[in-house]
Amino acid sequence: MPVMASCSEESRFVDDLRRRRVDITLIDTRLRGVIQRVTQKKSVVLEDVKSGRKFPGVKIIFGHEILKVEFTVSADPENVHEEQRVQMHCFRKRTADDVLEDGVRSVLIDELHEKFGPAVMHIQEQKVIGIGAEVFGPIAQERLCWLQVATKKVVYLFDILLLGGQAFKNGLSMILENRHILKVVHDCRCVSRCLRAEFRVHLTNVFDTQVADLMLFYNETGGFLPDRVSSLQEVLRLHLKLPPTDLSPLCSKELHRKECPEVWYIRPSPPALMTVMTASVRHLLPLRLVLLDALMSDYTILVDAYMSSYHNQSVHIEQSEWTLPAEAQELLSVRQERMDWATGRYALTEDGLLKRSSFNTQTRSTSDTR
Repeated sequence: MPVMASCSEESRFVDDLRRRRVDITLIDTRLRGVIQRVTQKKSVVLEDVKSGRKFPGVKIIFGHEILKVEFTVSADPENVHEEQRVQMHCFRKRTADDVLEDGVRSVLIDELHEKFGPAVMHIQEQKVIGIGAEVFGPIAQERLCWLQVATKKVVYLFDILLLGGQAFKNGLSMILENRHILKVVHDCRCVSRCLRAEFRVHLTNVFDTQVADLMLFYNETGGFLPDRVSSLQEVLRLHLKLPPTDLSPLCSKELHRKECPEVWYIRPSPPALMTVMTASVRHLLPLRLVLLDALMSDYTILVDAYMSSYHNQSVHIEQSEWTLPAEAQELLSVRQERMDWATGRYALTEDGLLKRSSFNTQTRSTSDTR
């Protein structure tokens, strides 16, 4: 197993495990004991070991022998019969990659050999990639657990808990800091904060789909801001018109987190979580193109107006080349029309923001907009 990024990171990881009672499944047997320590190579030193009978002293279990680790939680430490099992921090690997309906492959990477090198090389060849992250912890104190990278046909799921800082030293930082590779992210704040705080990686050249959606709302409402930003599933539904079946993994993400706050620590990651992680980045590249087209629509319309105006030769007689064209001045009236439309279909907050949830296809009365 790869070495953790630093002594402080490893200390946090080991402290979470020390003195925990666990059931460990090996290739040919199953052991129960208390973790004394975990080495950098993920070998586990167990004490109070039992497997049908009790073993004296301690037992060392090498990481490559471990298929699964199950932590046990007891409400009453004296009564082991009341223990509840929680499956976490397993060392078993997924044996095959998933292929999705549209031909996109989902590839799990939790070691620095075999798949890691080819993955980095493939990503470095791209001009545009999608980026996602799964974290645990309160805001500004998050710990990065997973990093997702999407190309047109592959979604790479990097297990940062297992790979540690070595993943960034061996290629990920060069990708994330490369100014010639555009990274498409939905809400770059969290992933950027984690990368900088934990691994001193500075995310550069970013297209943020949440910001793009915000700018579109601003343009389409004549200069109003919404009372909140949009979630990824909202943006995908609005701009890519994705069906509910494609959005269901994203909708279940918050439910998974509420049921188990440490959900991104679970190893091996359940198939449902792998699907959620893949879904969070697989549509980012086409979403960017749709958002760019929408953001450029006013510009395109104005250029077309320029082109059509010059079919009328009289324009050249009345205006110099530096005079602001009438077509450009029309933007002011367009803005006012959009503001009138927005106030007729959204309710306003006390701060003058439009309530996203209040949108109505029918025009509201003046009293309804307050």
